[in-house]
Amino acid sequence: MLEEILEQVQQGTLSAAEAKEKLATYENLGFAKVDHHRTKRQGFPEIIYGEGKSTEQILSIMQSLRAKNNDVLATRVSKEKAEAILTNYPDMIYNEMAHILYWKDQPEHNNPLNGYIAVVCAGTSDLQVAEEAAVTAEVLGCQVRRFYDVGVAGIHRLLDNIEDIQKATVSIVVAGMEGALPSVVGGLVSHPVLAVPTSVGYGANFNGLSALLTMLNSCASGISVVNIDNGFGAAYNAALIQRLAQKGVEKE
Repeated sequence: MLEEILEQVQQGTLSAAEAKEKLATYENLGFAKVDHHRTKRQGFPEIIYGEGKSTEQILSIMQSLRAKNNDVLATRVSKEKAEAILTNYPDMIYNEMAHILYWKDQPEHNNPLNGYIAVVCAGTSDLQVAEEAAVTAEVLGCQVRRFYDVGVAGIHRLLDNIEDIQKATVSIVVAGMEGALPSVVGGLVSHPVLAVPTSVGYGANFNGLSALLTMLNSCASGISVVNIDNGFGAAYNAALIQRLAQKGVEKE
């Protein structure tokens, strides 16, 4: 691409100003600098954190990303903001449970990676965080299998699904209350487990702090812990693991 641009400048078919714009690594919108080279560096485009941003700011960032044919993923987008954005971009998809708004450029060419990520959720109250993880992973090109409401209060529900969970490349395990589920899963699988504590629970749960500490202190090996309610962070790391696993398969 660089050589093509330089040749066009040399031939006079492209001005220096146009070349500078094409070679720019980010676009300055004033309130945000949109990173257009994120995909080249990290494999995924810049992702919008919608909470705290106005509808107009989210729209401007989306317009910048779409203009460069980048996939668009915005997390923590309220229903009201999503409805306003959808009037401008009706082709975008909003998942109300996950609070995620997304659009994929040429989705027919975005083949999912081999294998799948297991998203394991303790209880129905944890679904928003679990769906944020599941939808994020899907938008990032991964296949996902959901195993919901399989918490330790009824361990037989988890055991009924454990063989399918064991076949996953990586598991994202979401739990509130005391946060014991990742430890149980971690002791039953041979792949990485990404634990997500949620703020679900009564007073001594301290808005997810007790679940976070339980997960950090797990005696099961192979568990990594993300921040409270951070389904997105777990999904991003799971997608990286899935891509590395895919590269390993392709080399064999």
